[in-house]
Amino acid sequence: MREPLPWPNVTLLERDDRRFYIVGTAHVSAKSVDEVREVIRALRPDTVCVELCQTRYDAMTDETRWRKLDIFQVLRQKKVLFLMANLALSGFQRRLGERLGVKPGAELMAAIDEAQAHDAKLVLVDRDIQATLKRTWASLGFFRKLTVMSELLAGFFSKEEITEAQLEKMKDRDVLSDMLAEFARQAPEIKEPLIDERDRWLISSIDEAPGRTIVAVVGAGHVPGMVAHFGQPVDRDALARIPPPGPVARAMPWLLPAVLIGLLVYGLSGQGADGQDLEDMLLAWILPTAIGCAVGTAAALAHPLTVLAGFLAAPLTTLHPAIAAGMVTGPLEAWRRRPTVADCEAVRDDADTLKGWYGNPFLRVLLVFFLSNLGAAVGAWIGLGALARLVAG
Repeated sequence: MREPLPWPNVTLLERDDRRFYIVGTAHVSAKSVDEVREVIRALRPDTVCVELCQTRYDAMTDETRWRKLDIFQVLRQKKVLFLMANLALSGFQRRLGERLGVKPGAELMAAIDEAQAHDAKLVLVDRDIQATLKRTWASLGFFRKLTVMSELLAGFFSKEEITEAQLEKMKDRDVLSDMLAEFARQAPEIKEPLIDERDRWLISSIDEAPGRTIVAVVGAGHVPGMVAHFGQPVDRDALARIPPPGPVARAMPWLLPAVLIGLLVYGLSGQGADGQDLEDMLLAWILPTAIGCAVGTAAALAHPLTVLAGFLAAPLTTLHPAIAAGMVTGPLEAWRRRPTVADCEAVRDDADTLKGWYGNPFLRVLLVFFLSNLGAAVGAWIGLGALARLVAG
């Protein structure tokens, strides 16, 4: 009978003549950093695997990444919500890390450093973050997406308290299993692409890593699923594929213009209480849409010219799914108040507070984009209600 490993959070998997040491970590724990260093120094593995994709590795190791941000590219590539979600999640981890005296992902950096120090091959074994987020987003229904967005926005300014003892307790497999079971009950569609698929991806990538002795550093939450799928075939190409939207998802963006056209045709045909004048019907919809967008844009403290542009553009942009009001207001605000390199470098710190979002020109553009779209959408549906009441007489 083999003696137990000297490290409480390390799981040993074996096959043929190969040994895989899976180190389960908490991402903001000083103890995890120490344990990762100790394991690699003691085992001197052929390969060190880390729970990172190339995108996250570059973000973690490139200290100049924020100054390279191009606000116009972010808007043009429609990555505003992706960036806002990333800032919310990284900000929460960073606030925890500051209180516990360790940087988020420090255990992964420790693994990278130790791999280089001992001439071990470094392998990035996680699925690309954008594929994970896109598959997660695609798995959600319309109303669940609204819920997730609201929770992410709340995460910007969350000050939730958590102790290091609680973090370390999360490494306990029984507690973790209970937590994941509850998570699966409340949001199974999120758990599958965000956790279960990555469990399979991670263990498959680790299994293919070269060498006889492999140390893999992953979040403790992935260990049970990885162990369960060890040695099983995994189609990573299928797990990287972004599923196309279903017929309902494809039709949803056209719902608003279809309802608008239907109401206009119904009103002009005289099918309602009285035949309606086209000008009156258009104003019943245009004014709430334009005002809603202007109010949302103004709420972001945008330049007056940007507010005016939102007012004029919203009635047109809301008619086409590929064009949003923020695609007009965002670039205009960025042009009027172009963010500097210093503003980009301060994004990560400023994103932790409401004052920072309004004070940093780069973040202000993101706010303008988001609130313009939100205001235009709310105004458009209010306008449709007003139009429906006018047509019904």
